[in-house]
Amino acid sequence: MPFHQLDVFRKSYQLALEIHKLSLGFPKTEQFGGLGSQLRDSSKSIPVNIGEGMGKQESPRDVVRFVRIALGSCDEVRIWLDFARDLEYIKPDKHRELDLRYCEVGRMLTGLRKRWMSL
Repeated sequence: MPFHQLDVFRKSYQLALEIHKLSLGFPKTEQFGGLGSQLRDSSKSIPVNIGEGMGKQESPRDVVRFVRIALGSCDEVRIWLDFARDLEYIKPDKHRELDLRYCEVGRMLTGLRKRWMSL
């Protein structure tokens, strides 16, 4: 299945777009080279690694490796979101919403990893 058709790819891509736009509202000192940059990079890493892993598909092990990287990036985003909330760059309600959506992406990635591990 092409990566564009995976729900987890579409959801993570949409979230990365939202995170990008959201981070541009951070203080100027955080937008480039700071928290905003880290948040953007880690959020984009998820769909990029899904795409790369599914594109290679040389072996199930290769796909699993890239899905694991995406899972790590998913957890990284959640930590950066905690920083953004605690520094009051995003409201607690927005943090909660994004955190729940990234938890869902994490569960979907775990399911994808398990499917490929069983091949």
